[in-house]
Amino acid sequence: MAGTVALYLIRHGIAEERGSDWPDDAKRPLTGKGRARLRDQAAGLTVLGVTLDVVLTSPLTRARQTAAILAKGLPGRCPVEIMEALSPGSSYRRFLHELAGHAGRARIGCVGHEPDMGELAARLIGAARALEFKKGAVCRIDLDALPPSGPGALRWLAPPRMLRLMAHR
Repeated sequence: MAGTVALYLIRHGIAEERGSDWPDDAKRPLTGKGRARLRDQAAGLTVLGVTLDVVLTSPLTRARQTAAILAKGLPGRCPVEIMEALSPGSSYRRFLHELAGHAGRARIGCVGHEPDMGELAARLIGAARALEFKKGAVCRIDLDALPPSGPGALRWLAPPRMLRLMAHR
């Protein structure tokens, strides 16, 4: 399909627990285990042949850290940009509007949060129910254009454990 956009939806990695140590949820970072697992998951994505033109990320710390690890771990060292529409609770319309600003790119990563990523994936493919995104999960949805003129095609959904296993095969 000419002009196809490969959109990779990614849930952030394992973050510190909410609580008194992190009273501002937006500043909760990834754990050491979360960072290590994401490096392995990036290696698994490389085995799958994934390259990105840009990684768009929620402004929350754990998502920005996830985006940076993926951008560094994938071939080509793509740029990372903040996308406000990937903030928790943002609207689908706002996401499409901001994503349309990247219409010249063919491979786009988007790092965000649950339940938003699962709901976003469902909307993009025309599914009635949200997809389940474990921390660090990645799915690929092919769109005909930005903004899409119809439902996209779900190509795959990779749980984090599968990506880590691929990295060590």
